[in-house]
Amino acid sequence: MRERVRAFFAASDALEVETPLLCRTVPAEAAIQPVTAAVDGHEHWLRTSPESAMKRLLAAGIGDCWQLGPVFRDGEEGTHHQPEFTLLEWYRVGFDHHELMDEVEALVAAACAGERTVPVAARWRWRDAFVATLDVDPLVADVAELRRASHEAGAGAVTGLAPDDRTGWLDWLLAAVVVPRLSAEIPLFLHGWPIGQAALARAEDDDPALAARFELYWQGVELANGFRELTDGAEQRRRLEAERSRMARQGEALPPLDEPLLAALDAGLPDAAGVALGFDRLVMLAAGVSSLDQVMAFSFRRA
Repeated sequence: MRERVRAFFAASDALEVETPLLCRTVPAEAAIQPVTAAVDGHEHWLRTSPESAMKRLLAAGIGDCWQLGPVFRDGEEGTHHQPEFTLLEWYRVGFDHHELMDEVEALVAAACAGERTVPVAARWRWRDAFVATLDVDPLVADVAELRRASHEAGAGAVTGLAPDDRTGWLDWLLAAVVVPRLSAEIPLFLHGWPIGQAALARAEDDDPALAARFELYWQGVELANGFRELTDGAEQRRRLEAERSRMARQGEALPPLDEPLLAALDAGLPDAAGVALGFDRLVMLAAGVSSLDQVMAFSFRRA
């Protein structure tokens, strides 16, 4: 499958790049905990994604680029999670998120060729998917409505969610009801997420309350997360600081603010769209197995 991925990008003249695994900072993101590493007595981090470094390359004028390599996230181990896994990330200058969805669909089909045929993907706006499966409008529903919808859908027991955590309840319903009902066999793109759930994406051209963000699911598994990239350095700083404040209130550890990324945006990031795709998960689905452990020679417990 790696060879098919390389052939796909070679045919489109995108440049393969490598960026550091060991970083002086990583993005502060909800639900993603970085792995720390001490170097000469100073705290560093293993990258959770190559996004920041690749955007710095875009700002320097490198153009379309892609990377396939390891990333690290603490506290992630399970059927579809590993603390170390392989991420495929790429950026297209001049693309919007709809054009990038087209390319993600083509990449998945090409990568799986010879293993299995990938059905044509369905595309739903994030809001419409909730309305169709739960008869609830996620843009305006309060927590009580979301909890009631979960109960009526038979979504099962909910653990670890605060009663007033509206975003948490939306995420729970997405994973427990919306995605399983819409992506059992057919790949599913959800796009048009609330802007508050996409700190690195620009707003939709026709609705500033929604983000130019998409996610791809297949057989109930999240495969990819992409955006039309935010290029406004001041707005990006505001969003990152807001996220850091929220995490600080919850007592979460914070790495330093990603000043190199913000400097790259201030210098001028071209209009582009980018996406990160879980390569090991794609291999798992193409092989028709149910666990990452079945397709990784050295999963975390065997490392």
